Amino acid sequence: MPPRHVVIGVDSSTQSTKAAFVDAGTGRLLAVGRAPHVVTGEAGARESDPEVWWRALCDAVEAGLKESGAAASAVTGIAVAGQQHGLVVLDRAGRPLRPAMLWNDTRSAPQAAALTAALGGAEPWTARTGSVPVASVTASKWQWLRENEPENAAAAAAVRLPHDFLTERLAGAAVTDPGDASGTGWYSTATGAYDPELLELLGLGAALLPEVAETGATRIGPLTDGAADALGLPAGIAVAAGTGDNMSAAVGLGLGGAGLLDHPVLSLGTSGTVFAASLTRPASAALSGFAAADGTYLPLACTLNCTLAVDKVAALLGLDRDDATPGGEAVLLPYLDGERTPDLPRASGLLTGLRHDTTPRQLLGAAYEGAVVTVLRALDGLLAACGLDPADPEVAARPLRLVGGGARGRTWVETVRRLSGRPLIVPGSGELVALGAAALAAAAATGGDPVATAAAWNTGEDAQLPAAERDSATWERVGSVLEGAAVPLLGGA
Repeated sequence: MPPRHVVIGVDSSTQSTKAAFVDAGTGRLLAVGRAPHVVTGEAGARESDPEVWWRALCDAVEAGLKESGAAASAVTGIAVAGQQHGLVVLDRAGRPLRPAMLWNDTRSAPQAAALTAALGGAEPWTARTGSVPVASVTASKWQWLRENEPENAAAAAAVRLPHDFLTERLAGAAVTDPGDASGTGWYSTATGAYDPELLELLGLGAALLPEVAETGATRIGPLTDGAADALGLPAGIAVAAGTGDNMSAAVGLGLGGAGLLDHPVLSLGTSGTVFAASLTRPASAALSGFAAADGTYLPLACTLNCTLAVDKVAALLGLDRDDATPGGEAVLLPYLDGERTPDLPRASGLLTGLRHDTTPRQLLGAAYEGAVVTVLRALDGLLAACGLDPADPEVAARPLRLVGGGARGRTWVETVRRLSGRPLIVPGSGELVALGAAALAAAAATGGDPVATAAAWNTGEDAQLPAAERDSATWERVGSVLEGAAVPLLGGA
């Protein structure tokens, strides 16, 4: 029997859009429509045309509706989760003035450093926003635009994040949520509002920004007639405020006030991220002290180089991505796009420890190890910022939830298991961002709690792997190279 109520969760990521059609009553995934994006740029630039995102959303919804077999009239709500930090500048007609600068665009590293200094260093920034400006943060990109394309900055009638842009196309309302807003660098997690002093520092008028909804599940309006025609959906269905992709993944995993708190997650994708929902508002320069979509906090640390970087090393070696063995004495830090955590925007890849008997498979294994140790070191810092001791046996024994595309890769899973020493939970669904967005849509349609909704759907539990003995030797070898090379070879400050 076809479901009576269907919700759509949209995952608009760096590379593609996915539209998950979900039975609102059971959480059963009915179908996922997909459409690709185009990313351009070189020498640190990474850009996409926001209009491509909108066309991809329309195409993905059309494909998902057809595949699901559900009637369009059964759809009751839609929510968008988007890639964080991107800078979208619009004219008075709501059209992009230029391609969006994406989260992994590192050109604004000098502006990030200047902004940090302008406020008196890292501490004032973390006290206000929970985060210190780095190249990925939207405020740094806006400052880059002001300095390098002043005509576009002056012409901007609206400044949006990627998910804001798409949500506004759906509902006709300029609204964001605390989670995605907390990644801009001009929203205060201390006050829950835009920070007037930071806006003045950035020369950014508050009138250019969207209103901040209470949560990502807030119903911000009905689907407009124009959007309904473009999507093939009924006008008037609930549109949620939506959120950033990491916040949505947390909802999909059942993390938040109505679910799990202080349970770590590692996402293996284009970037490697670690996060946990917490009632503690962290203030550490080493991580992003985000707000969550449900009113809690979502401290997060992000590395730029994860699955794509390791795949590039595999391609250079002519190997399949799973044709790897432990690296032996070799250490390979695959910082091919600069690095965010640690903050090394000018870094490049570094290989050391070669011997006559080093094999190509070991080099590939060393790339995995370099990426995984980097992100697990960030996890230790995140736990400490939440008031937890990473070495405490009870904390160290908490399962690590492994998500993202890399969680489907045998070598990624085994490398994380070997280097973390933790039990792993690998959720069965690879669409947690879209499922989290679907839970936001369901909550917007019914007035419920999105985390409780996702927990009832049981989207975050599946395969469990017991802990393996931690490979401390590899951990220490990679860590020592990272610490010793950061300044002279990796472009550290």
